[in-house]
Amino acid sequence: MLSLIKFQRVLTINQVPKVFHEDSIISGYRHPRSSATDCVLSLFQLTNETLNIWTHFLPTWYFLWKLVTVVLMQTAWQDAFTWPLVVFLISCCIYPLASSCAHTFSTMSARARHICFFFDYGALSLYSLGSAVIYSAYVFPDKWVNSSFHRYYIPIAVFNTVSCTTLACYSRFPECQSPKFSKVLRVIAFAFPYMFDNIPLFYRVFLCAGEGCTHNEANILHYYHIALGLLTGFLFATHLPERLAPGSFDYIGHSHQLFHVCAILGTHFQMQAMEQDMVARRPWLTLNSIPITFANSVGVALVCVVLNLIIIALYSLPLLSAPVCPEKKHDKGPK
Repeated sequence: MLSLIKFQRVLTINQVPKVFHEDSIISGYRHPRSSATDCVLSLFQLTNETLNIWTHFLPTWYFLWKLVTVVLMQTAWQDAFTWPLVVFLISCCIYPLASSCAHTFSTMSARARHICFFFDYGALSLYSLGSAVIYSAYVFPDKWVNSSFHRYYIPIAVFNTVSCTTLACYSRFPECQSPKFSKVLRVIAFAFPYMFDNIPLFYRVFLCAGEGCTHNEANILHYYHIALGLLTGFLFATHLPERLAPGSFDYIGHSHQLFHVCAILGTHFQMQAMEQDMVARRPWLTLNSIPITFANSVGVALVCVVLNLIIIALYSLPLLSAPVCPEKKHDKGPK
C-alpha cells in the first residue's frame, strides 16, 4: 500500500530556509511549503521529524487510556480528591499530542511553523501547571502542608505558566538573527517552572530529615522521574549527540528524539508516583491538607488554557502581516 503513495523528496539543510534549520541536523528535511496532506504522509516516510512525531503521538493514547480509566472506574467527577489527578492526566494527554501535531505540520510554511510551536509551548506550560496542581494535592511533605508556601504555591504556578508561554513564544522571533539567545530564552522559559514545581518534591526526597518527611514507596518512583526530567533538560539544551557528529544522527538518535523519549518515560514514572501518593496519603491529607476544590484544581487549569490561547493569538497575529524570517540577500548566486 505504501508503495503506491508518492512521498516528497527529502532535502538537505542548504535547500531549506534558515527558519527550518535544526542545529547539527544536515539532511532529512521536508519541503518547506508542504501541503497538509504531504505532512500527514510524511508520518510514513523516514525524515528527521518522523520519530519526533511518533515518540509523542503513540504515548498520547496511553495517557488517554489512563485518563479514561480514572474518570470511569474511579468516578472522578464525584470525588473531589481525584480532581488534581484528572487535571494532571489531561495535561499529559495534551502536551504530547500538541507536540506531535506541531512537528507534523510545521513544514507547511514559516508562519505555520511558528504557530504550531506556539501551541506546543502552551501545552508544555499547561503540563507544568498540571504538575503543580497534583503536587499541591498529594506530594507536599507533611511538615509543609498548610504552610504559607503551600497556600501560595498554585497562584505562583499560574503566574509561571503564563510567563512560560509568553517567553517561549517570544523566543521564536529572534531565532533567525540570534539562535543561541533564542535557545537560552526557551531553556529558561521551561526550566524555571520545572524547578519551582519540584521544590516540595526536591525537599521531600533529598533534604527533609526526621518526622513529617513523608517517606513512602512512591519515593523511588520520584527518583526515576527526577533523573529523567534532568536528562530531558540536558538533551534539550545541549543538542547531544548530533553536535559531536553533525549529519550522523539526522534520522535516528538525535537529541530531540531522545528528549521526547525521556520526557514520556519521566511523565510515566511521575504519574505512577502520584497515584501511589494519592492512595497512601489520602486519609492524612483529607484531614490536614488544604481542601481540594474546583477553584484550585480544574478551575485554575481552565483559566490557564484561556490565558495561553490569548497569548498564542497575540503572538500569531503579527505573523500574518510581517515576514517571519527574512533571508539575507547575497550578491553571488546560491552555493
